[in-house]
Amino acid sequence: MGAFLKSRRERLSPEDAGLNFSSGQRKTPGLRREEVAILAGVSATYYTWLEQGRELSASREVIESIARGLQLSSDEKGHLLQLWNPYAPDPIPAPSASLDPQLQKIIDQVAYPSYITNKRTEFLAWNEAASRMLTNFASVPAEERSLIRLAFENEELRRRIVNIEEFASYGVAVFRTNYDKHRDDPWFEATVEHLIQNNPEFDQLWKPYEIRLKKLDRVILQPSPSADPVAYDIRPLANLSDNPDLHICVYMPAPEDTES
Repeated sequence: MGAFLKSRRERLSPEDAGLNFSSGQRKTPGLRREEVAILAGVSATYYTWLEQGRELSASREVIESIARGLQLSSDEKGHLLQLWNPYAPDPIPAPSASLDPQLQKIIDQVAYPSYITNKRTEFLAWNEAASRMLTNFASVPAEERSLIRLAFENEELRRRIVNIEEFASYGVAVFRTNYDKHRDDPWFEATVEHLIQNNPEFDQLWKPYEIRLKKLDRVILQPSPSADPVAYDIRPLANLSDNPDLHICVYMPAPEDTES
């Protein structure tokens, strides 16, 4: 929570926060801790302790006041409240790599690119159209077959997604939410460390601590240089499984009157 608060504080200028009286040379960007404290109506010491991660029984009212002071979006506020929640659930076991065969049969019947991932964004199943339009998933080692890694490391997928920068940016913001939610799962930490060390683009997107719950709506695919780009709308399918950690996505062709 401290790291998240610090990242939000550093992006907000005194002027944008309405602190016209703020003065003096600044060694770091954004607001000072004492300025956030003023905006939230708490003492500077108390806010400093919160940002330092000390054990404090902050009330929801205080957390919401800080969220208002930092001008958090609705997604960011929800994420902050989730980080603050003192009633953390018991550790969740690692997701199973097994999948109900019926789900594979369902996406095999779909003519458009479709796949099933878990909370780690690991690909558990995909259909022939997904392999043809995105990448040959079967040729990717299982430990590398997650959407967050493929978006930065798989050259075939990166070449075929025309709007790859937007795709990767959304992917990192959504993955950040899952990363903080599942800190009990060491896979997330190991994956982030791997990507930071091996991919400057990921590192640059990871540092701002962007939070986004809404997934990317539009993806533009070009399976070969000679083919025309095709725009798809990503549509999640709900109620196909009792497992809430499974995400079933189907790429539906976008209406022809939309810009591609």
